[in-house]
Amino acid sequence: MKTVTLKTDDSFFDKLTELAKELHLTKSELIRRSVTEYERHIRRKKLKERFKAASMRVRESNREAMELFENTLNDGLENV
Repeated sequence: MKTVTLKTDDSFFDKLTELAKELHLTKSELIRRSVTEYERHIRRKKLKERFKAASMRVRESNREAMELFENTLNDGLENV
């Protein structure tokens, strides 16, 4: 296992220590889990953004299709 050195202010260190004790984890394990969870959060956020972009493309495509369809509603019916 590799070692990472982290410099923090006293307040952060105290919060980390308190939370680790509360969760019955080492500070190292708490930091590992926190980074893993944050990575999941980032990936979910990126996926949500990709879904939103895809949805907007589909919405635009549907709007264009509806316009084409509406333009053909009277095709061949003008003289009836």
